[in-house]
Amino acid sequence: MKCTRRPPLPHPLAAVFDRSVDSLGAALSPDTLRHYRGTVRNFLSYLGAAHPAVDSLDQLRREPHLLGWMSRLRSQAPPLVTESYVNLLIDLRATFTELAWTHQLPQLAHLIRREDIPHLPQRLPRPLTAEQDQLLQQEFLNRNDLGGNAFLLIRHTGMRIGECVDLSYDCLRSTGPDQWAVHVPLGKLKTERMVPVDRLGVELIHRLRFFRSLDPLPPDGRLLARPSSKEALVRQLRDYLHQVCHALGLSTRIVPHQFRHTYASGMLRAGVSFPVLMKLLGHTSPEMTILYVEVALNDLQREFLQARSKPRHLVPQPKTSFALTRTGLDGVIDSLQTAQHALEMFRRSLPAGAARSCLDRLSNRLTKIVGETRKLRTA
Repeated sequence: MKCTRRPPLPHPLAAVFDRSVDSLGAALSPDTLRHYRGTVRNFLSYLGAAHPAVDSLDQLRREPHLLGWMSRLRSQAPPLVTESYVNLLIDLRATFTELAWTHQLPQLAHLIRREDIPHLPQRLPRPLTAEQDQLLQQEFLNRNDLGGNAFLLIRHTGMRIGECVDLSYDCLRSTGPDQWAVHVPLGKLKTERMVPVDRLGVELIHRLRFFRSLDPLPPDGRLLARPSSKEALVRQLRDYLHQVCHALGLSTRIVPHQFRHTYASGMLRAGVSFPVLMKLLGHTSPEMTILYVEVALNDLQREFLQARSKPRHLVPQPKTSFALTRTGLDGVIDSLQTAQHALEMFRRSLPAGAARSCLDRLSNRLTKIVGETRKLRTA
């Protein structure tokens, strides 16, 4: 279903703003472009109602036009969430910057200032509880229908629901002997990735292919059939999850994105490194990934005990003592390592300064001497 653009507002500046958004659209996705148009429409609606005399760009002022619009947004009922308010300001600020450039009116770029945009609230990870996760997965397995298998795939790959409905029919790829991965197409951040899956993941793809073969809609290259549009299929899956949660007596406020948070936290607890987790989730920055990871008290306790029992930052103790020094070249190496350890422990007891820096250089030289001495074994 193709979305049609709403008719422009009957405002003298509507065409000017519309051309500016079209100019920005070359670097924006269709969804983002739609948000820009909605923001411009919101501002011009306010401007036409509150300041009908304004009919040219050079008449626009920070006070009262922009500050009045921001005040109206903040007093809106029901109130806007902070994220929506921030997005409106960012979109309109970018539009004014474009207008300032194309119409040679630099003052437009300063109508909305950086300090006008509030900081977004700190998002907390939203993984499912262990009980919710177990109940939902078991229910999906019992139902074994299209929705259940789709959500199990989301849970075991960490993909977004929008990425799941975009999967191609041949998304399952062999990466080696008895090794498989799901090719996740371009998603929210315009990145694509390969997510490894186990035998359950392979089975889920085969089940979804089976359901696709039963659908009367003609093949379109996608794993999930779309009744009319991508948005309609996403709504259908969301409604399915709502019904499952209601049937299990769980909170009906559970959303599909929480499966992604649960996957991320589970992968980290299983020992997956942070850089690898970023790749699995398709993130481009560590700050984005940290929002998905829940660190519970038992995680802190486990990491603390592991650090105390096997501290990684300490230089390992030499394997031999002076009483058991070996002879020959091995004995020389043992002595060098013992000296290096003693020097390093003494260096760490000193405050920062010239002496500590000098001992650090000596320790590095000993490391090189040990390396060169070991080469003599093969010689």
